[in-house]
Amino acid sequence: MTHYVLRSQRGARSTKLNLEADLNEQQRTVVLAPAGPLLVIAGAGTGKTRTLTYRAAHLLGQGLSPDHLLLWTFTNRAAKEMVRRVEQLLGQRIRLPWAGTFHHVANLALRHHADRVGLPHNYAILDGEDARDLMALCITEEGKLLRKRAFPKAPLLMHLLSRAVDGQLGLEQAAAIHAPRFLPLLDDIRRVIDRFTRRKLQLGLVDYDDLLLLFKVLLVEHPGPAEQLTSQFRQVLVDEYQDTSGLQGEIIDLCVAQHHNLTVVGDDAQSIYSFRGADFRNILEFPRRYPEAQVHRLEINYRSTPEVLALANRSIARNRHQHPKQLRAVHGPDMMPALIPLHDVYQQAEFVAQRVLELSQEEAVPLSRIGVLYRAHAHSLELQVELSRRDIPFAVRSGLRFFEQAHVKDVTAYLRLTHNSTDELAWHRVLRLWPGVGARTASSVVQAVQEAADRRTGGGAAIPAAELLASDALLQRLPGSARASIGRLARLFHQLSAPPTGPQVQGEGPSVQEMIELVLDGHYAEYASTAFPNPDVRVADLKQFAQFAGRFPDLEQFLSDLALVANVAAEAVGPGELPDETLTLTTVHQAKGLEWQVVFILWLADGRFPQALAIRTEAEEEEERRLFHVAVTRAEKQLYLCHPLFEEPAQGSRHMLRLSRFLAELDGPDSPPYERWTITEEPEGALS
Repeated sequence: MTHYVLRSQRGARSTKLNLEADLNEQQRTVVLAPAGPLLVIAGAGTGKTRTLTYRAAHLLGQGLSPDHLLLWTFTNRAAKEMVRRVEQLLGQRIRLPWAGTFHHVANLALRHHADRVGLPHNYAILDGEDARDLMALCITEEGKLLRKRAFPKAPLLMHLLSRAVDGQLGLEQAAAIHAPRFLPLLDDIRRVIDRFTRRKLQLGLVDYDDLLLLFKVLLVEHPGPAEQLTSQFRQVLVDEYQDTSGLQGEIIDLCVAQHHNLTVVGDDAQSIYSFRGADFRNILEFPRRYPEAQVHRLEINYRSTPEVLALANRSIARNRHQHPKQLRAVHGPDMMPALIPLHDVYQQAEFVAQRVLELSQEEAVPLSRIGVLYRAHAHSLELQVELSRRDIPFAVRSGLRFFEQAHVKDVTAYLRLTHNSTDELAWHRVLRLWPGVGARTASSVVQAVQEAADRRTGGGAAIPAAELLASDALLQRLPGSARASIGRLARLFHQLSAPPTGPQVQGEGPSVQEMIELVLDGHYAEYASTAFPNPDVRVADLKQFAQFAGRFPDLEQFLSDLALVANVAAEAVGPGELPDETLTLTTVHQAKGLEWQVVFILWLADGRFPQALAIRTEAEEEEERRLFHVAVTRAEKQLYLCHPLFEEPAQGSRHMLRLSRFLAELDGPDSPPYERWTITEEPEGALS
């Protein structure tokens, strides 16, 4: 028999935790802070995750049992990475059972006490897609609701329900804030949501919102389990505290009710997710909720140059509601942020594309170290076309390219059918957007299209979509519930192929821009209001799409170019470039937590950044300024601030765009923290 000795490291003391060498003075102060509530205001690039990791390792190294440490992060990946780094610091394997997302921790607690909150112990968790499918089934079961043209669809109802749960609001209050257009349908909405709740209970299912809501119920209404849990959580650490919702903030407070040993780390200047339910008051009012709290600041920035931080500091200082701080650079000076006035969005796209090529080919900056940021996805439309034209590989981070988005593809499907009524895929896409038109009805329409195509002889022209929909053969196949919708759709297609409305229109029928506007006004804006949580953003995207289309002489060329751009897969920028190296395009919201050596910020015009729809109140304007702060602080060395001067619609006169207030307000008695560039155009191939 072989005898094997396992040298366990459990219980071994740290040999790698060197606070003096590894941390700056501000970070060490946080790591060594005594027990009690602790608020750490950690500016961009100041090492907040590193500091929180070291505090966790220090607590464990001082004898805290891993079972008594509750570590909350916003992704399970972040939790795993922090645990891995803690293990490296302590030189041993550690199991931290209470490390993870809020939903992960809630699920662990509920598995032990499911019966207390009315759940079976083997309950299953619905992911987002399954929850939407169940909600859609509940809407279908309330059959008469389907005949209400404006009744919200399942994704929007799920969004409304989540906002009610996150904000601890009643359904009526949540609807008044997030979807006031549906208040007249509140009784019907409540009936569907009640059915959804009952069905989950009958099936032993919970969704993500239920996990948090029932965790709170457990902590509030069941003293035994609550005392057991809160006595176990002797140290609670929370990362990205500025992104917590009202419900999550309340759960945190309940979990530390016994020991009050709470460390929260975050940056109020990066609180930008109110649309997802984040509650800015959690971090702003922490000292009020915990009067005995220690407040520490991390202000030493390891990412950006002094010039970038000077702009970021001066901008965010204009917010009244904040924890003030001054970011200080470790790196030496570099170029001033550049304010680039450009004639319009097309020159903006040309400038970014040309400068990216210069940086990549002449200054050896890898494409992967360059980021292009914008406030809204539509702001990248012209740039995506220009990059594709120049074969510059790019990737849209955590999202689709502009032309691949659902609402853009929906509207494009109308144009495809106007151009070619035998396009079966486009028929299926368009028909599913109309109330009362299900899969069977859609198949009937497509079959009628096929039959009409088969009857054509000699390669004749396809029958127009409006004529197909108005045919007696088709109408006889349709159920009564679909006839009104098909009738409206036929009239819309008739408008799309109507004679030109003015001498400026080329060819027969409306211009491509007018077609998109007809679809938007005739149906899609109404559909968007029931289908998407953010219909205003979708409609704004499509208006921008219409202006872009106005530059094309006819529908055929527009659709051809669109297909090429949407499917382009550029492989190289120049000699020696790696084929998998790509430029990053991203909204600022998706850029948080990332950094690039060079950053371009697009569309810095008032009404675009800040976005007009997002500055109706002081609180909204301050969140937009925080969003600008996040964009600026993504840059390490070079920052280009792009300002289109004019907007030129295909019809109508051009108008001037004002510089974003977030830049204009910095141009005071002191020199602005940016350098103004002038742009001149030179014909391609001209000699200098």
